[in-house]
Amino acid sequence: MKYKKEHIKKDIISGIVVALVSIPISMGYAQVAGLAPVYGLYGSVLPILVYALFTSSPQFVFGVDATPAALVGGALLGMGVAPYTREASILVPVITLTTAACLFIFFMIKAGRLVNYISKSVMGGFISGIGCTIILMQVPKLFGGNAGTGEIFVLLYHIWGELPSFNLLSAALGIGTIVILRVFRKIAPKFPMSVVMMAVGAALTAFFHIDRYGVRLLPKVELGIERFEISEYFQMFFQNAEEIIILAITISLVIMAQTLLATNNYALKYNYKVDNNREVLAYAAGNLAGALVGCCPLNGSVSRSGIADQYGCKSQLMSVTAGITMVFVLLFGTQLLGYLPVPVLTGIVITALMGIVEFGIAKKAWKSDKQEFGIFVATFAGVLVFGTIYGVIIGIVLSFIAVIVRAVVPSKAFLGVIQGHEGFHNLSRNPNARPIRNTVIYRFSGNLFFANVGAFQEDIENAVDDGTRQVIVDARGIGSIDITAAERLVVLKRNLNARNIYFYMTEHADTVNDQLRAYGAGALIEEGSVRRTIQAALQAAGVPSPYPLEGDLPGEVDEEVARIAEFEWAYGEGTAEKLEELAKEVAQKLLSSGDYSLENIEKAERTSAWGHVSLIDEDALLSQMELYFSELEKQGSLDIDEIERRLEQRRGILEEKAKSLSPEALELLERYRKRLETRIKERKPEYYERYLELRKK
Repeated sequence: MKYKKEHIKKDIISGIVVALVSIPISMGYAQVAGLAPVYGLYGSVLPILVYALFTSSPQFVFGVDATPAALVGGALLGMGVAPYTREASILVPVITLTTAACLFIFFMIKAGRLVNYISKSVMGGFISGIGCTIILMQVPKLFGGNAGTGEIFVLLYHIWGELPSFNLLSAALGIGTIVILRVFRKIAPKFPMSVVMMAVGAALTAFFHIDRYGVRLLPKVELGIERFEISEYFQMFFQNAEEIIILAITISLVIMAQTLLATNNYALKYNYKVDNNREVLAYAAGNLAGALVGCCPLNGSVSRSGIADQYGCKSQLMSVTAGITMVFVLLFGTQLLGYLPVPVLTGIVITALMGIVEFGIAKKAWKSDKQEFGIFVATFAGVLVFGTIYGVIIGIVLSFIAVIVRAVVPSKAFLGVIQGHEGFHNLSRNPNARPIRNTVIYRFSGNLFFANVGAFQEDIENAVDDGTRQVIVDARGIGSIDITAAERLVVLKRNLNARNIYFYMTEHADTVNDQLRAYGAGALIEEGSVRRTIQAALQAAGVPSPYPLEGDLPGEVDEEVARIAEFEWAYGEGTAEKLEELAKEVAQKLLSSGDYSLENIEKAERTSAWGHVSLIDEDALLSQMELYFSELEKQGSLDIDEIERRLEQRRGILEEKAKSLSPEALELLERYRKRLETRIKERKPEYYERYLELRKK
């Protein structure tokens, strides 16, 4: 991603904002990890500067974060170490140092490349789950309570338990901050409203003393790093070696999975690449720096990365600026921190987290691929219910299952011919394609192996009837077969031959022939059942070109008529939605111009997103436009008599053109009109009667 001078201002502003927002977050998570709040601020200087030096991501933020802090805090209790004690101040950086060592080992074995096998749905579900989990952690702080830790049910129970500490002014400040930031994000997305809200919060404390009314402020910061002997660190490690190593491995996996997924999500969003293995090295280096300043393990911060993105961050100059800003805060601003209201800062964090939730991916998957939608939901729910690691594991396992399912059930189709045109076309997606008489042409778009060869055989056997004389497999999608598939092909050929049906396998890679011979199915080649092309197989079966079609009509289908398949070929089951979308686009062009002449109708169609449409597709498009205009008329915003007259004139021109082309062109036009009528009746029954009225006119 090429860096531009105009990005400097954005990076500096986003760095300052990230540093200011990091103050309450880092201090809070340091406390969760059992440390004094000031260690959260220390962890926001040297570690993020070191991370910025090593990372390949131009915009991701590294720092003290929820999941590692919560894991460390829970482990301290399990080891019997009280938080905020000298013992905790020794043990936590030992855990951080061990985590850095584990991450360095992951770097050495190139474990970062594993993220390449995680799908977009897993990434989206994971990020959304993390975002919602942290939001739930922060919710009690909006109304005067304490932040929670854990998964969704624990967090909901914690929120309920914090309700007795509800403070109306705190809730007004927190919720008001969220509303203001959300509004400004729409009307002025580049304005640093988060900084303004922090200044407003500090001013309210200074002039109106809102803390006297129960509003919590950030705790007082005491500077200084406690001094220890090196021997104390070694002693603490060897006393708890097993627990520390297991915990460090767990935290390292969390850091690697969570941060790599989130980092790659931004890379996809902004079309740049990150080096996953270099990222793992950056995490190791950042945690090493964290151990040196006595901090808990550090992680990529989804919430602060969302804030940096919101302010247009383009490079790690942002992290450098954030680190320098935090140095100034530590040197000169610790007294001012006590004026910042916790609800306002919490509202800023929650607003940033709302921006990273990827429900748009789920919506897109629901429309296009229910399997991917299921993976998103399972990963999202897994993170919420079971935590980061288990959520990722669930998502990855489901992704591998999806890969297996796609291999077992690849795309399949039966093919025919569009009269007068070359090639073989999907019968279900091309209404004007016809089967070749007495012939089954079957396309199988996946490697053939033990798990799917049964379905392959069943599809073909169900398609043949007493009139079938030849079966041809379009195997261009088959790159390899296994021994089970080779044996079943021989059996299939034998069964078909017994019914006086020729069997041919065509269009596949030459290496498949080598596999057939190797697996004992060489007879398919020797007996002429393997042909290079579909045309060669038809010729071998005694079916000359031009091929006789079922239900043949005289003449050839014109190119304009043949292109009826474009919409259905491109959009399949989504054809109706696309036609409606295109109809609205063209109709809006006409409404904007106020010119409904035949010439302008053609121009509006030609300059649409799709461009020129075929004769029959245009006829359907005009019908959809009529329905759209009719809907506007019902709302009382349009008189459509003139528009309807012009659209019907255009439909008449199309009908005359179809007549002049050939009888079959007119038949296809009428057939497609009936299909459109059925589709409207099923999808929009409220407009069906209106559609019939328009047709009668």
